[in-house]
Amino acid sequence: MPPVRVVAFGGGHGLSASLRALRSSATELDLDITAVVTVGDDGGSSGRLLAERDALLPPGDLRQALAALADEKPTMQRTASLLQYRFAEIDGPDPLVGHAVGNLLLLGLMEMLGDPVQALDHAAAMVGARGRVLPMARHAIGIEADMRGADPARPHEVITVRGQHAVAVAHGHVEAVRIEPADPPVCAQAVTAIAEADWLIFGPGSWFTSVLPHLMVPGLAEAIQKSPARRLVTLNLATENETLGLSVADHLAALSSYLPGLRVDVVLADGRWVGETEPVRQAAEALGARLVLAPVAVADGSPRHDPESLGSALVPVLGADR
Repeated sequence: MPPVRVVAFGGGHGLSASLRALRSSATELDLDITAVVTVGDDGGSSGRLLAERDALLPPGDLRQALAALADEKPTMQRTASLLQYRFAEIDGPDPLVGHAVGNLLLLGLMEMLGDPVQALDHAAAMVGARGRVLPMARHAIGIEADMRGADPARPHEVITVRGQHAVAVAHGHVEAVRIEPADPPVCAQAVTAIAEADWLIFGPGSWFTSVLPHLMVPGLAEAIQKSPARRLVTLNLATENETLGLSVADHLAALSSYLPGLRVDVVLADGRWVGETEPVRQAAEALGARLVLAPVAVADGSPRHDPESLGSALVPVLGADR
């Protein structure tokens, strides 16, 4: 029986949780995992490398995806930990402070090989990744949002906030979000993976800056619409700055707002965090999906997905009809 081919979209910690869950599920399901990672990060180490080295892609979210898929063998886990290691501050000026080793490694590989996909495949081999990591576009994109109330001095006005980091930390209500350029060069390997997938997984993650941007890239949007794969949406456990004022049902409605006609098969949520379930169920049904409730949060009560619990919830869904 062929493996279940899964494509997971997102970026940052949300995608990492999803990928760790999928990796843990691979013991029960034969999974072929591809991560398609947003490339709009302009904060921290990634932002500095974009500005100072004119990096082709921001490496931070790509690095986190590689670490999440690293093989469980101790040697590979040590290498993954090295990728995640961030240089601490020392006395005196130091250009390395704040940079993650993996960001510098990926930057070096991209400069040396001249191809981001080859660089990511090489880095994936270094950690024995249980899947492939691909960028959603072949160069960095910009993210900007029209936000109401982002300027405390003008709480009722809509202003444009530019940059992924600025949008993520701004306090206000997002009226609309865009990518720049509007039609970036899509990663061809990502398009192929989408066309051949059995499942496409969206979320969890920062909705406007990590999840929805995939639906705004014309080449990816077309591939998603044409793909025969089933679609699963994993909902966040709590709102973030960029989604203040949005209900859980609003998160689902935003998907079809940015990709009209999007069909979804399953919406996965944690019943303890979702609140009133009926509006969420109705929003899921509006997308053609059934709502699946499962305990997927960490046990300490914080709004974070537990990879093992999330993996356990994914197994019966992804394994259906096997």
